[in-house]
Amino acid sequence: MKILDWYILKRYLGTFFMMLVLFIPIGITVNLAEKIDKILENEVPFIEVVYYYVDFTVYFANLLFPIFLFLSVIWFTSKLAMNTEIVAFLSSGVSFYRFLRPYLVGATIVCIGALILAMYLAPQASKGFNEFKYQYLKHGEQTQETNDVYRQINDNEYIYASHFQPKTKSARNFTLEHFEGNELKFKISASNLRYDEKDSLYKLTRVDKRIIGKEEDSIRFYRTLDTILPFEFDELTPESYIAETLNYTELNDFIAKERRRGSGNINRYLVVAYKRWSIPISAFILTIIAVAVASFKRRGGMGINLAVGITLAFIFIFFDKVFGTMAEQSTFSPLIAVWFPNMVFGVLAVVLLFRAKR
Repeated sequence: MKILDWYILKRYLGTFFMMLVLFIPIGITVNLAEKIDKILENEVPFIEVVYYYVDFTVYFANLLFPIFLFLSVIWFTSKLAMNTEIVAFLSSGVSFYRFLRPYLVGATIVCIGALILAMYLAPQASKGFNEFKYQYLKHGEQTQETNDVYRQINDNEYIYASHFQPKTKSARNFTLEHFEGNELKFKISASNLRYDEKDSLYKLTRVDKRIIGKEEDSIRFYRTLDTILPFEFDELTPESYIAETLNYTELNDFIAKERRRGSGNINRYLVVAYKRWSIPISAFILTIIAVAVASFKRRGGMGINLAVGITLAFIFIFFDKVFGTMAEQSTFSPLIAVWFPNMVFGVLAVVLLFRAKR
C-alpha cells in the first residue's frame, strides 16, 4: 500500500475507534443514571456491576457499530474535503475508485471484526447483560404468559396447551399425543399441568388418557396424576432474548430444534441469525455512501455533511427496526426483512458513487 492508502486507512480506523471511545461512556452513563436506584435498592455487589457494564459495552458496540462507522467516515472524509486534500489526491491522477480502495480495506477489517463480535463475543455479552437485568433489575421476572403453544418435543410426541405460565411453571388445557409413524397410539389430556421442581415431576389434574386400540379405544380417568414427561418446561417458552445469547453454532442448532417443535417464535430467531451477517456487510455499503456524500466541499461546510449523514443513519435504523418487527410479528420473510435495508442502501450507494465520480 502507498502513503495515501496508509494515511486514509489510519484515519478510517482511528476515527471509528475514537467514535466508540467517545460514545460508549455516554451510553454507560445514561444507563447507570437510569438503573442506579434499583442497583442500590437490591444491594448489587460492585463486581457484578462492573461485569454488567463490560457486557453492556460489548452489547452496545455491536448494536450501534454501523451508525458509529457511518458517522466517523463522514466526519474524517469531510475534514479531508474541507482541507482540499481530496482535490489534491484526485488532481494527481488518482481515480475516484482508486481513492476509494483504502476505505474498502478499512471496511473489510471492520467487517471481519464485526463478524467475530456478532457471532461469538456479543452473544456471551448479551447473556450476561440479560441475566443481570432479570436477576437484579427485574427481580427475577420471566417471560409473560404464552398462549396456544403447540410443539413437537421429539420424533414421536406432540404437546399443546392454551396457556403456558413460566413464572408459576403451569399450563392449562394440556394435551400430549404419541405417534408411531402416522398412527396415534395414545393421547393424554389434562385441564391443568404444573411442574414440581423439587420432585422433578409434572402434576396433572382432571386427566383423560386414551389408548388407541385396533378395534376399540381404552379410556382412563384420573383426578390427579404425578408423572414424568419427556420435556423440560423452560424449553417450551424460551425468553425472547434467548437467540441473542447463543453463538453462531448454538443458534443454528437452536433454530433447527425450534423448527421441529413448530415454534411460533421461529421468525424472531431467524431475524437474529440473519442480522449477524447483514449488519457487518453493511460496513461496506455505509462506507461507500459516506465517502460519496462527504468527499466534496459544500457551502454549508462539514455541518451539512453531518446533517445528511445523521438523516441517512436514522432512515437506515428505521428500515431495520420496522422490517425486523414486521418479520417477527407476521409471516413476512425474515430474510427479506433483514436484508431489505442493505438492498435499498446498496442501490443508493451505487447511485451516489456514480454521481461522486463525475
